[in-house]
Amino acid sequence: MISVFLADDDPGIRAAYRKLFERTEGFRFAGEAADGDEAARLVARRGPDVALLDVQMPGTDGLTAARRILATGETRVIMLTTFDLDEYVHEALTLGASGFLLKNVTPPEVLRAVRTVHEGHAMLAPEVTARLLEQFAPRRPVRRHPFAGQVLSARELEVIRLVARGRSNQEIADELFLSVETVRTYLRRMFAKLGVHDRTRLAVLAHQAGLL
Repeated sequence: MISVFLADDDPGIRAAYRKLFERTEGFRFAGEAADGDEAARLVARRGPDVALLDVQMPGTDGLTAARRILATGETRVIMLTTFDLDEYVHEALTLGASGFLLKNVTPPEVLRAVRTVHEGHAMLAPEVTARLLEQFAPRRPVRRHPFAGQVLSARELEVIRLVARGRSNQEIADELFLSVETVRTYLRRMFAKLGVHDRTRLAVLAHQAGLL
C-alpha cells in the first residue's frame, strides 16, 4: 500500500487526485493541502511514502515545501506543474526530488510515476527529459560507447534513441509498430544490460554514447 499526499492550490485538481488514489487498489490517500507551508507540516506529521507538490502555490511554494520535506529523508517528492520551466526542473532535481510531471499527464501515468518513485527510481515527464538533454548534452564531448553496436540489439537501439528524444512508451510503440508491453520489455532488458534504473539515465547515456 503506497500512501500519497497532495499539495495543490486548485481544489478541482485536489478532488480529482483524491478520487484517483482513493479508488485505486494499492494506494492510500494520506491527505492534501492548498499551500506549501501546510503541506510540509502535514507531511512531517503523517509521513506518506510519496508527496505530489504543485510548484506554484500562493504563500509558500512547492519548491520551498519540497526542501523542508526532503530534509527529513522519509518521503519521496514528485513536483507537478503546468509549465516545464527549466529553472523549476533544475531546482527540484537539485533539492532531491524524484520526479517532475506536467499536469496534463493521464491518471495511469500519475499512478505509474508514483509507483516508480516509490520503488526508488526517478520519473521525469518525457517533455522534461527532452528539455534537459537539449541543454546538457551539447556541453559534453560525444564519445562512442561499445554498447552502441555490441551490447544492444538493432531494435533496442531504435528504442533507446526514441527514449533519448523524449518519446513516451505509447509513442515509441506507435512509431515502431510494437505493443506498449513490448516496449516495456525492451526497456527492462536495457536497464539490466546497461546498469541503469530509469529511462532518464538511459536517455542521458544514449546522448553521451553518441547514439543520436
